[in-house]
Amino acid sequence: MEKEALKLVLVGSIDHGKSTVIGRLFHDTGSLPDGKLEEIRQASEEEGKELEFGFIMDHLHEERERGVTIDTAQAFFSTERRDYVIIDAPGHKEFLKNMITGASQADAAVLICSAYEGVEEQTRRHTYVLKLLGLEQTIVAYNKMDLVGYDKHRFEEVRRDLHEFLKRIDVRPALEIPISAKCGDNIAELSENMPWYEGPTVLGALDTFEKGEAPVQKPVRFPVQDIYDVEGRQIVVGRVESGVLQRGQQLLFLPGKRTRTVSEILKFGEPDLAQVACGECIGVVFEADGFERGEVGCPPESPAKPTDAIEASVFWLAREPLSAGEELSLRCSTQQKSCRIETIRERVDSSSLEHLEQNASQLQETEVGEVTIRTDSPMVAELFTDVPELGRFVLVRGRDVVAGGIVTDTGA
Repeated sequence: MEKEALKLVLVGSIDHGKSTVIGRLFHDTGSLPDGKLEEIRQASEEEGKELEFGFIMDHLHEERERGVTIDTAQAFFSTERRDYVIIDAPGHKEFLKNMITGASQADAAVLICSAYEGVEEQTRRHTYVLKLLGLEQTIVAYNKMDLVGYDKHRFEEVRRDLHEFLKRIDVRPALEIPISAKCGDNIAELSENMPWYEGPTVLGALDTFEKGEAPVQKPVRFPVQDIYDVEGRQIVVGRVESGVLQRGQQLLFLPGKRTRTVSEILKFGEPDLAQVACGECIGVVFEADGFERGEVGCPPESPAKPTDAIEASVFWLAREPLSAGEELSLRCSTQQKSCRIETIRERVDSSSLEHLEQNASQLQETEVGEVTIRTDSPMVAELFTDVPELGRFVLVRGRDVVAGGIVTDTGA
């Protein structure tokens, strides 16, 4: 029987030990390919270095860049309970881009904070992004406890510092664990170096998390990704984002307002299906043609409401500031619209949480803005808390992704 897979993101400031934690998780769960550890150990020795578990992640990155397959199946590491898929997040900008577009949607997060360096600006920014994206299943791992002599008082000091910030943004981590990824303390086995800690290991804590429930009880939302003509019939390809899609069901496609009936539901390697639940990527044959990429199929009795104006929280990523009134491109699910930033109602420092200005003219790099966005034509947007894939978006300037955001109000 196939195990369930939980998608996990690890975030942390540079040099706080994220790569070492990931390498240790690979090693301690026996999830490295056969011979890989010895290969990395030998390469380290040839360079006159001791094996550091961070080298494992660096080595696997190099292999990925060369197109070498490094893992069997899809899981990066496994426990007896489940498989874990790590979503790589090399920095807060890349993390936000990946997460906000939905290319990889995490079920849980591990925030890594060094007990040696303490809470830094990027630590707070990463935490703010976790809050922005609604990742409630979060562990804080206080790394490098070996460098502070496994001192409980230092652990408590850094923990209090981070808690001041967590409290202000209403983030409540499920567990907080003192660790040394380099030495293996409290990763897979409880550490004898910290007898004062009585909680679970990192792996034990992860196994307590639950995979997010798919929104099967909600109305169907089926964004059109592409349309193919195969042997004289049109196949509409996309992913069911909510609800259960059934053969014979009618869908209203918005914003164009065309109604079509499902004739066949197709999935690679499987016969015609009677129904599919949300999360499935499928092809659908309808009784009539006429579709466009970006349209969203909904039940006629419970449709989405197209809108040309949304309220949103936006995390600005570009060095060049965002200006009120600026025209950009908005990408939400499979939709792409030209848009204008009508107002920047408020700008906030993402690391200090200082409210900098209301009715601002600009938004600077790494600031969060509460904004009003108007699109050149109606789009299908939903609250991020209702249908995440239709409630998150990126803003594009030229060819560059310059912001990620979530929809907080559609005016519906």
